Amino acid sequence: MDSADPVRQLLEALARGQLSVEAAHRQLQHLSYETIGHFARIDHQRQQRTGFPEVVWGPGKTPEQIAEILARMRPYYPCVMATRISADVFAAVRSRLGGLHYFEVAQICSTAPILPPAYPGQVGLVCAGTADLPVAEEAAITLQLSGFAVERFWDVGVAGIHRLLSVRDRLETMQVLIVVAGMEGALPSVVAGLVSAAVIAVPTSIGYGANLGGLAPLLTMLNSCAPGIGVVNIDNGFGAAMLAAKMLRSLPQRAATGSM
Repeated sequence: MDSADPVRQLLEALARGQLSVEAAHRQLQHLSYETIGHFARIDHQRQQRTGFPEVVWGPGKTPEQIAEILARMRPYYPCVMATRISADVFAAVRSRLGGLHYFEVAQICSTAPILPPAYPGQVGLVCAGTADLPVAEEAAITLQLSGFAVERFWDVGVAGIHRLLSVRDRLETMQVLIVVAGMEGALPSVVAGLVSAAVIAVPTSIGYGANLGGLAPLLTMLNSCAPGIGVVNIDNGFGAAMLAAKMLRSLPQRAATGSM
């Protein structure tokens, strides 16, 4: 999703005579925020502040609103994402705006497909069980659309610890690990005790009654005695992906490629 500074691009185009003063003025007006009707204000400077464009949160918005926001943002960014988009909502959005891509398990739609990684380093996505896949895939697809390489390690929960141990060598090659688990949420602690990479723990709302909608694994992860764990909110695969991406972007290239 990263691109050159749009202010610099605009000024260079103006200096070369490729852009009129009037056109430059219109574009500069949009570099703060752009109002859409009475329902949205697009934050066009978010990429310059954080490294990533604004992402559309789907729930609570109509398909018409989602389509209009994506249409307004698409000319400015290589990829625009909308999260928590059900298949029915995507069909309604696509009927209003063409050229979209949909990732069903992750419930993400985007204005661009997944392309080869643009950044060095690799994130390992470790998922405890099949029921946790939607949250894990939200993280994986978000990272891939943002230009990062991802390797998936699915269904390696602690109930069958040999499954995790069988991929331990591969886990050690990752620069960052995102570990997704519901039930009691023990998996991130086990992983953090096995590898040197930082671990981003994601509790999910999957589990029986005492899971308390994800509160039990959240507390387990927060109370872990294994060092090097950061915890995001329940079911927040997107937030885990953004944290991992910022971590990789902050690494020197030789560290990110593993040649230290």
